[in-house]
Amino acid sequence: MLGAIAGDIIGSVYESRPIKTVDFPLFGPGSGFTDDTVLTIGVGKAILEEKDYARAIQEMGRKYPDAGYGPSFLRWLDSDNPRPYGSWGNGAAMRISPVGLAFDSEEKVLQEAKRAAGISHDHPEGIKGARAIALGVYLARHGRDKGFIKRDLSERFGYDLERKLEDIRPDYGFDMSCQGSVPEAVICFLQAGSYEEAVRNAVSLGGDSDTLACMAGGIAEAFFGPLPENIRNEVEKRLPRELWKVVEKFYSRFGLDLQKEQ
Repeated sequence: MLGAIAGDIIGSVYESRPIKTVDFPLFGPGSGFTDDTVLTIGVGKAILEEKDYARAIQEMGRKYPDAGYGPSFLRWLDSDNPRPYGSWGNGAAMRISPVGLAFDSEEKVLQEAKRAAGISHDHPEGIKGARAIALGVYLARHGRDKGFIKRDLSERFGYDLERKLEDIRPDYGFDMSCQGSVPEAVICFLQAGSYEEAVRNAVSLGGDSDTLACMAGGIAEAFFGPLPENIRNEVEKRLPRELWKVVEKFYSRFGLDLQKEQ
């Protein structure tokens, strides 16, 4: 969850000015949270408070109306009776990492990922993308190695995870679809040796950088362990206290560490 949020903040400044390198400042004056963070925390709050996903996400989204939501999601957010709208976008996959951390069986993770995605993104590709990221987080959290995660996600969801980043990067553009961003985010994690490297890989593709880094970062945190202190501190500085408190409560409830021990 925190890995996803940090990825969003790190990638936020590069969405409008894409880069094709892993050599860039992680944080700067313009680094800030976007809708990816708000909705990730909304999912976490729904789990913590055993609320309906739609209600919790609406409540959180309405508190932060300028976070950068897409037009269709904005209409959903403003509706008195929000209904799914057939989206195959990566908006469900970007917010799903808390599901992979909170539940203790593959079956439950896949079930809850479908529920959390389907309130808005009920297209089969939207649900598939959310389930893939949630399961990746779950498998990483439970000590599965990269070979296992790669095989499982590839066989279960039909994603091509054999590609190399250096082959993807030159021609990769802005792609908000699950089918065009979820496998790439997983590859960014698979070809990284640390949390930071996974996020740098994601941003370096030059596409929907905050969401790519959010998805890759969620899996990477679960795999590599708690975030380095400097990254954790930068995230805390940039989040409103209300949002940070939800993160703290979530990590406390599920026995997770917020940062590496020094």
